Amino acid sequence: MKSKKNRATKHIGLCAMAAALLAGGNIQASDYVMAKDNTTVSTTSAYTTNRPDLSKRLFESKEVESEIVRVKKLLTNPKLAWMFENCFPNTLDTTVHYRVLDGKDDTFVYTGDIHAMWLRDSGAQVWPYVQLANKDEKLKKMLAGVINRQFKCINIDSYANAFNDGPVGGEWMSDMTDMIPELHERKWEIDSLCYPIRLAYHYWKTTGDSSVFGEEWIQAITKVLETFKTQQRKDGVGPYSFMRVTSSAYDTLPNKGLGTPVKPVGLIVSAFRPSDDATTFQFLVPSNFFAVTSLRKAAEILTEVNKNTVLAKECTDLAAEVETALKTYAVHNHPKFGKIYAFEVDGFGNQLLMDDANVPSLLALAYLGDVDVNDPIYQNTRNFVWSDSNPYFFKGTAGEGIGGPHIGYDMIWPMSIMMKAFTSQDDKEIQNCVKMILATDNNTGFIHESFHKNDPAKFTREWFAWQNTLFGELILKLVDEGKVDMLNEIK
Repeated sequence: MKSKKNRATKHIGLCAMAAALLAGGNIQASDYVMAKDNTTVSTTSAYTTNRPDLSKRLFESKEVESEIVRVKKLLTNPKLAWMFENCFPNTLDTTVHYRVLDGKDDTFVYTGDIHAMWLRDSGAQVWPYVQLANKDEKLKKMLAGVINRQFKCINIDSYANAFNDGPVGGEWMSDMTDMIPELHERKWEIDSLCYPIRLAYHYWKTTGDSSVFGEEWIQAITKVLETFKTQQRKDGVGPYSFMRVTSSAYDTLPNKGLGTPVKPVGLIVSAFRPSDDATTFQFLVPSNFFAVTSLRKAAEILTEVNKNTVLAKECTDLAAEVETALKTYAVHNHPKFGKIYAFEVDGFGNQLLMDDANVPSLLALAYLGDVDVNDPIYQNTRNFVWSDSNPYFFKGTAGEGIGGPHIGYDMIWPMSIMMKAFTSQDDKEIQNCVKMILATDNNTGFIHESFHKNDPAKFTREWFAWQNTLFGELILKLVDEGKVDMLNEIK
């Protein structure tokens, strides 16, 4: 999902170690025992944990470890139990850098193989740990640190998508935009400002801790409002532009860095998608939906915590304006599927019909809570995106799912398969999604960015913490919803 992927996404074959791990016969989850380091290991040679040694883990949470033990005891499919153990703590094990700066919790989160912090990824990576925060003060402080760091990042530059841990510069300093050494990359994406609000709201509602909503928060939400309003393009194109010397058309913007034209209709321009690919029509529909719900969450925080009714009203007014514009411009009457949501529009009447695997996506609208799962337009859209009417839906002998231009033809992102499971109300459909994920890890025990529709050995990104943790989130959700028997039916 990152721009560095044009170098980091080389296809990787089956490693010898992973093959050795899977050399054993059938075992049960009960074949695991507690090790001295408070983790679980297999009593057989197969499915030995792929987690780093305890001394090399970046962050430990007693509650996360307890959840791993609890869930594994319930699962009888040994590979599923193994993958849950590997994936659920992957963000904590390998990407979290917690410290205290100026007396405040501060957490810098890598995406995995790229040692920079994306606002989107970091917010998604730690999301499933929030539900455990009330039982683990150390974990709670780490989460507060992520929120504090995200607000700091927004205040450094509200147009940037990825940040360095300090003013160290990096490989994209030559981009033709207002780069400064604190930025890893400066691609304007609406969702970069939504994920921090989503995380902070969830943290506050779960823990009751409002300490993260101080002056840094007020500055950040003020910048969010200013940026969103500017990118409605009512008073011209605004200050943002972006160009890069690149061989990829999706890595830069046309029209001297301003992107394709839009007609001001109340929607917000997103120059880039969550994949970090340039938009075709700059009103990216899933991200505008995300903006609506995020602004309303911000308004609730501002009202209840900060008693700032002026800023709160700005948030709710903007949310209402964007929502009205979505109803007017984002719906397409498809000849096969009926009314569906377009992926991108421009206000002139042009609409792009597709979906991309990266979240926010059309498929993920219900996962993020941006629409009701039973909304008939969403259900029609869900059917559309999981069909050959979506140009980035791929189906082969290894699996089926949605990809995107970031990796290209025939490469399926497991994230899309997980989003299908998250938004499904059909146990058999969910079961098939989980089976597909188990069958396409290439026996590594981890989730990859993408895999070829006919060959799981052809995959991208060995280490991608968001998708790993997302898999853990999915399994934990299914367990907690009483679907253990359904999971245990998977062979």
